[in-house]
Amino acid sequence: MRIRRTRTLLVAAVSTAVLLSGAAPAVALSDAPAATSASPHLHGLTPLTDLFAERLLVADKVAAAKYGTDKPIDDPVREQQILDDVAARATALGLDPEDTQAVFRDQIEANKLVQRGLYARWDAHPDERPTERPDLVKEVRPVLDRITTELLDALKDTGRLRTSPSCEPRLVIAAARSAYGHDLDVLHLKGLRRAVPSVCAQP
Repeated sequence: MRIRRTRTLLVAAVSTAVLLSGAAPAVALSDAPAATSASPHLHGLTPLTDLFAERLLVADKVAAAKYGTDKPIDDPVREQQILDDVAARATALGLDPEDTQAVFRDQIEANKLVQRGLYARWDAHPDERPTERPDLVKEVRPVLDRITTELLDALKDTGRLRTSPSCEPRLVIAAARSAYGHDLDVLHLKGLRRAVPSVCAQP
């Protein structure tokens, strides 16, 4: 059982590394430096990638709420409201509003990528279509609002890491852990890839 778990984790690490970095060499978990008292933030990007993964899974409910209705996947007005809101909140937190908007824009696009993938799956396999339609306002948006608040806090907490030279390899490792921990399938792994481009900022 332990061998199988380790193998699964490594597969997730390699798969995510390929998804995140394209042709760049994959960073295995074993390549990460050992945790010491001098490196307390070794896995400090995992809170971010965990929230990305959680948000991607919420896309399933968004898709289930919209599928078969006249509600489009793209909602420019709602998307702009979110971006304006996070920019204002970012300024209050001491974050760069444009960088913060870029991160959230990636989350929105990743969410829509998953929704489109689910639509295609349900069109091709009617037996897999959702049997319940979640309420977007009462069930889904409160979860997304909570994740937004936690993401803003996580961006503030990881500000130094995200401008460090080690940000990208750390991000691959964190994303691999989150992919494994949230049991993401191929579609949601593609979503995770789309969610991360703006995480590492230039110092």
